[in-house]
Amino acid sequence: MLYNAYELQRAMLTGASAWASVTAEMLANPLSPFGAFGFGSVMSSALDVFAHAAAPRGKPAFDIESVTVDGETHAVTEAIVLHRPFGNLLRFTHAGLAEDAPKLLIVAPMSGHYATLLRGTVARMAERATVYITDWADAKTVPVETGRFDLDDYIDYLIAFLEHIGPNTHVIAVCQPSVPALAATAIMGADGNPCRPTTLTMMGGPIDTREAPTSVNDLATTRPFSWFENTVIATVPAIYPGAGRKVYPGFLQLAGFMWQNINTHLQSHYQMFEHLVAGDEDSADSTKAFYDEYRSVCDMTAEFYLQTIEHVFQRHSLPKGEFVHRGKPIDLTAIRDTAILAIEGEKDDISGIGQTKAALTLASKLAASRKKYHLAPDVGHYGIFNGSKWRKSIAPVVEAWMAQHDKARLKVVA
Repeated sequence: MLYNAYELQRAMLTGASAWASVTAEMLANPLSPFGAFGFGSVMSSALDVFAHAAAPRGKPAFDIESVTVDGETHAVTEAIVLHRPFGNLLRFTHAGLAEDAPKLLIVAPMSGHYATLLRGTVARMAERATVYITDWADAKTVPVETGRFDLDDYIDYLIAFLEHIGPNTHVIAVCQPSVPALAATAIMGADGNPCRPTTLTMMGGPIDTREAPTSVNDLATTRPFSWFENTVIATVPAIYPGAGRKVYPGFLQLAGFMWQNINTHLQSHYQMFEHLVAGDEDSADSTKAFYDEYRSVCDMTAEFYLQTIEHVFQRHSLPKGEFVHRGKPIDLTAIRDTAILAIEGEKDDISGIGQTKAALTLASKLAASRKKYHLAPDVGHYGIFNGSKWRKSIAPVVEAWMAQHDKARLKVVA
């Protein structure tokens, strides 16, 4: 019923959005008689804001056409290099890369948004590295016959992706996947897997949510596990390829994020309206571009979502040493030579300060020279991996860490 009600609302809003968009264009026409009364632009702008807010959205494209390195612009090639039912492995490369350019796997969150939310992360790191990224599928598009996808499967996917890329690969895990990425690194370390990461950078990740809990953490702990099972899990309706699959709908995740900062979002839309009235299309388009990405959401499988709630936010299984993979305990002390960089934002309201840093303590057998902590000043959650501060202040820290340990590993091999 929950999903069907949403689809009914979406259908109505889609029609209303189209009507508002057409009407806004008519009112904005210089020949419109409403212009003579002075309120044509105001009505047009208000309808434009509504039309944009109510418009349906699908999966965005990365659209990274080129990068500029040392004053030279290079065309970027995007390719699917490995296809799996619940997520593809994409590669971004260009002709300007050095022969010994590092290989980097960016692990995107499976948290209701598409991997394109990390477009800025990919574009910046693709300047000097061959970049791969996990392009997770929308669960409602995966047929039930394909089977389930849970935390064990997520970890297996990461290991398979790393084995496909090959040895001497660096990893960046952004937010939620810090937990399975750290687990996969430990498993590969214990197995002596030659494709274990050279470095693992975790950014705003919930390694130990007992540290500086945020409102997101509070939501996950103030309700019993049964509440999540019975309240937020829905069945995919028949109009989608994944009909019958149990999921945590992306529209619920989006509603939660929007409500968490509702005043900020309302202010952003009001400013968009003011920009449109003033004829400042560039500023309005910038806000629209952000919300085009932000409102593009996808579903997660119920089993993955519920296990994340249980093990990451309620039981704290990883920091307590109780996290298992395929029935086998995960030993973080098996991380002996993968250098770990923990990055946190000073103003992160999703992953509190100390939650990611906890990984450095948990990897107790890793030498201090292979551990680093970076607190980004005056940066919120999204600013850790996107925007000017990411490009100018944080990405260079990551690149330097990768370069330092590329050299260290080469010395060991020699």
